[in-house]
Amino acid sequence: MGANTSQVSDLSENQSLRTLIGTESISDNDPFWNQLISFTFISPTSSGNSKLLEEAVIPLAKILIKNNPRTGNFGALVRIFLGRTKELKISTECQDQLFIWQAHNTLFMIRCLLKVFIREMTEEELHLQFSYQERVPGSCDTGSEVLLEELMCNLVHLVVEVPLLDITYSILFEAVTTMLVLLSYQLFHKEILRDGLIYQYLMKGRCLSLTSQLVKTLLYNFIRQEKCPPPATHIFEQQSDGGGLLYGLASGVASGLWSVFALGGAGSKPGLDQEQNPLPLSNQSLLLLLVLANLTDGPNNCPNPYRQAVTCFKNTQDTSSIPTEQHHMFQINFNSLYTALCEQQRSNQATLILYTLLHQNTNMRTYMLSRTDMENLVMPILKILYHVEDRNSHHVYMALIILLILTEEDTFNRSIHEVVLKNITWYSERSLTEISLGSLLILVVIRTIQFNMTRTRDKYLHTNCLAALANMSAQFRCLHQYAAQRIISLFALLSKKHNKILEQATQSVRGLRRADYAQDLNVIEEVIRMMLEIINSCLSNSLHHNPNLVYALLYKRELFEQFRTHPSFQDIMQNLETVIGFFSQRLEAAGTDLSVERVQEVIMKGAQALPKDRLKKFPELKFRYVEEDQPEDFFIPYVWSLVFNSGVGLNWSPTGIELFSRDSG
Repeated sequence: MGANTSQVSDLSENQSLRTLIGTESISDNDPFWNQLISFTFISPTSSGNSKLLEEAVIPLAKILIKNNPRTGNFGALVRIFLGRTKELKISTECQDQLFIWQAHNTLFMIRCLLKVFIREMTEEELHLQFSYQERVPGSCDTGSEVLLEELMCNLVHLVVEVPLLDITYSILFEAVTTMLVLLSYQLFHKEILRDGLIYQYLMKGRCLSLTSQLVKTLLYNFIRQEKCPPPATHIFEQQSDGGGLLYGLASGVASGLWSVFALGGAGSKPGLDQEQNPLPLSNQSLLLLLVLANLTDGPNNCPNPYRQAVTCFKNTQDTSSIPTEQHHMFQINFNSLYTALCEQQRSNQATLILYTLLHQNTNMRTYMLSRTDMENLVMPILKILYHVEDRNSHHVYMALIILLILTEEDTFNRSIHEVVLKNITWYSERSLTEISLGSLLILVVIRTIQFNMTRTRDKYLHTNCLAALANMSAQFRCLHQYAAQRIISLFALLSKKHNKILEQATQSVRGLRRADYAQDLNVIEEVIRMMLEIINSCLSNSLHHNPNLVYALLYKRELFEQFRTHPSFQDIMQNLETVIGFFSQRLEAAGTDLSVERVQEVIMKGAQALPKDRLKKFPELKFRYVEEDQPEDFFIPYVWSLVFNSGVGLNWSPTGIELFSRDSG
């Protein structure tokens, strides 16, 4: 940063920066500013270098904090940027790359300084840094709020109004990133922040009228998945005397930012989300959208306008009139959004926005459920669950809740058994050359349950897995042989665990330990009851469609004997006993030493012959996902952990982060 600076080690010695942070005031029209913002700076290419940049900026920013009350130079720097933003749109139309480059450099400096300011001072103290002006005898300060709100509104206008082109990519990215930095006070507070001036500017101030346009633009940035433009040729040549300041545009901006934007570069942390990712604007826009949508409602239950915009937007092909009572409504291309959601489910933030839209936007949910290519959406979610060992718990929860929400709809539960998939290479337990999407979903959910039983033992995970299976159970159709086997195998595993706990409880003599076993026994019996209800639901509603499940049930019929007289299971066991008894008789009548094919033939014919009134009717199994009270206690720390771990070019030291533990997210 600063004229002619090209690497981090030069920053502390850079004369332009020393002047900016020094004790002398610089007037807004001084030629110095043009010199300061015409730098070529190779941005960091790794998290280590990003940390070095921050470490180099911190002492400079601290000197500025000390001197700024007398000089007002920080406010002057902000005003230089604001003056240039007014002409950015025209500069873009005229292809004035020099002007855009300098505006970008100014904002980059402001963002680097703000990041340190926010860590070093309260929001009230930050406002003062904006208010200080050169001390002239008899003068009085202007309000900090005016300049800070002006900056915030200009950033929103910039993001909304400046078109996304190769020459504007960097400054649009910087505007989105600076907004994230301004909102980052939350990182340094354990409690959820529900007010503050920056919060008020976004919720009530001049930014409010741009709410729907900002949300729409951030969504389209995510949809477009534009790559960072590659380095171009030098546009401004260095003057022969070596004193020229306007040179190396491509090297200083395009090439340098390209280095930052390769994820695995600046600000990245190791993990699955840190694959090579040349989509920084898409990533950063999605993070900002999630931060805005998860801000708390205002005082007196004043709703978050950004959440309103996220939850009510409509398809561009929807020609129905927009209700007047719906605020911040806009239209967006659902097909493009759906495609982007399907393609980007590798990241936590893409899964979280999918959850948000499915759960809160009824228009988008209806559209997704009407698609005839649901496998494009479901398969990436199944892969997240399949690789549960490699994913953080929040990502797994979001994927599982998405499945639960989808399985609330009978149309989804029917259609997934009609989609036939070929050669599922990522499922390694068994070769699956041909299987329905429904059977694959069952396999992955059961695998998640088994993983949870042996590793994490998370009751929340268990409950949601079983709820998804229960929602689907009445619509099970033509279950794959392996899926049917796994259902019964899971019951066998639960039965074995039940017997082990029962034995331990019987042998235990200490009262406290016996109480623990009794609690464990209640939990496992609840799960066994649920599995019996799932099997019963399938047999009661679609027995003739599922001969493979009947076959697996008969093959392991002894598993169910011990539960026939158990008071918790007697009612539900009646139907299973009826089915087992009915088919056992038909198999005995068919002779001995029957081949597998012959057994399946007997089952198929028997399924048609079993009178439906022989099976007792139970209430339909239906579970709905409901958010916890005060969901912000979960979602705000989660979203900010994603910004912390996945924000491009943003590197925060873990020291001082209060909102979440270092291993969360």
